[in-house]
Amino acid sequence: MENKNFDRLLEDYRNASVEDKIDMYCSTTDLSEEQYMVLLRNFPRSEMKKLERALS
Repeated sequence: MENKNFDRLLEDYRNASVEDKIDMYCSTTDLSEEQYMVLLRNFPRSEMKKLERALS
């Protein structure tokens, strides 16, 4: 994903609820590995189990 588009996505992601963050993380396409890592670093550690369940 282009940096400009990713910056907009990241801003929305940061302001989203945990459930919306999970949806965005699982459904957004064309992200690079680094972009997925940026999203992951901005995901609340206390909710990581929910993300793991959604990915499995």
